[in-house]
Amino acid sequence: MADDTLILVTGATGYVGGRLVPRLLAAGRRVRCLVRDPARLQGRSWLKQVELASGDMLQPDSLAAAMHGVEVVYYLIHSLAGGSDFSERDLEAAHNCAMAAKHAGVKRIIYLGALGDPKSQLSPHLRSRQETGAALAATGVPVTDFRAAVIVGSGSLSFEMIRYLTERLPVMICPKWVFTRIQPIAIRNVLDYLMAALDCPASAGRILEIGGRDVLTYAEMMTGYARVRGLKRRLIAVPVLTPRLSSYWVHLVTPIPANIAQPLIKGLGNEVIVRDATARQLFPKIEPMDYETAVQLALEKMDVRGVETVWSDALTSSQGYKTPVRLSSSEGMIIERRQQMVARPSEAVYRSFTGLGGKRGWLYLDWTWQLRGMVDRLCGGVGMRRGRRDPDELRVGDPLDFWRVEMVEPGRSIRLRAEMLVPGRAWLEFEARAEPDGNTLLSQTAFFEPKGTFGLLYWYALYPIHSLIFSGLIRKIAEGAG
Repeated sequence: MADDTLILVTGATGYVGGRLVPRLLAAGRRVRCLVRDPARLQGRSWLKQVELASGDMLQPDSLAAAMHGVEVVYYLIHSLAGGSDFSERDLEAAHNCAMAAKHAGVKRIIYLGALGDPKSQLSPHLRSRQETGAALAATGVPVTDFRAAVIVGSGSLSFEMIRYLTERLPVMICPKWVFTRIQPIAIRNVLDYLMAALDCPASAGRILEIGGRDVLTYAEMMTGYARVRGLKRRLIAVPVLTPRLSSYWVHLVTPIPANIAQPLIKGLGNEVIVRDATARQLFPKIEPMDYETAVQLALEKMDVRGVETVWSDALTSSQGYKTPVRLSSSEGMIIERRQQMVARPSEAVYRSFTGLGGKRGWLYLDWTWQLRGMVDRLCGGVGMRRGRRDPDELRVGDPLDFWRVEMVEPGRSIRLRAEMLVPGRAWLEFEARAEPDGNTLLSQTAFFEPKGTFGLLYWYALYPIHSLIFSGLIRKIAEGAG
């Protein structure tokens, strides 16, 4: 397919769509993104490289302009988070998309659906995903219908459920659905298939089942995740946990709401494995990854620069110059972000936080930082003795007390990685962003990736003192820029 072919990506604000767009751009493709609210794409590094179209699949009149000149549509949306009638909305949206595509002369629709034997008693969620594929094909536009099970990648909904349950529960009470066979697939392989379909005309009009190298039970996926993380976990089977009760348990233990967890868990009662090898035959160069390698890669991708919040703020404020605090969680990472407007140039604010540590100390309750360093040293950690290389300049790789400088964006931001002994991994990031009115928005963000239950207990036990220290720290940094 020619590189100047215009490709429409729906669901660009979602998990798969948001990763597919940069892959398409890197391959030199022309991309248009259809979104209900273009503001939701702000901050994406690739935003200026794509065309934007505003529209809603449930509003047919809004689709014609988005489809104009398009040859291929990626259909990557669904309504799972929208309530119990998600199936009806999915079918309506798919029908509207297919009709608009037909009228615009679109040559192909590429869709990502769900694995499962259509002859079996599929859950409403899995049945809906397959019926959506059929609705897309009903108007005659050729559809490449990829069907996948659990996608292994940090941020994927199903994988995050595995992640949180395994991280937080040393002993897991398991209903019978955890012993159903599943064929998980790495997000990298999913994107490989979605990309390869563009240059494979033989994939048009086909249902293609895709999966990773391993066929596992959900229980084996959790124990496999635990091995990669170096955690010891015990699973105890019980016969009484219904999908509804299980969804409430998931709601309690993970950030995933019960109304989303319940249809997913019902789907876990169905065996979802590849029964048709056509995809492997059409795309022989794609080598499916094994599960534990996919988990390892997912964990390595947990770069704090790419973290996006996926659940509601615990505390927010928008009252002028008062410091907003956002405590949230994403991809297993606990995030506490504080912001304060400073009536000084961004260069002055930058100098203030790059001067932290060493002989200057930490500006607020410095004795608590020294005490933490002493405890760390007594326990065999690096402590505070290393100080800093230069009193004013920071370079990537510099030690800074019990931190290591991991990122420096001159005049703008720095990120420090904790090297003290903690049950997990921690970072502290500062940013000075110049505002049009001459003021500077100072952001201070603490990231903590807890390891196991003890890591969570550590964070929440110390949060009151951390909250006091961090609130004072950002205030002193702002004053130090004066």
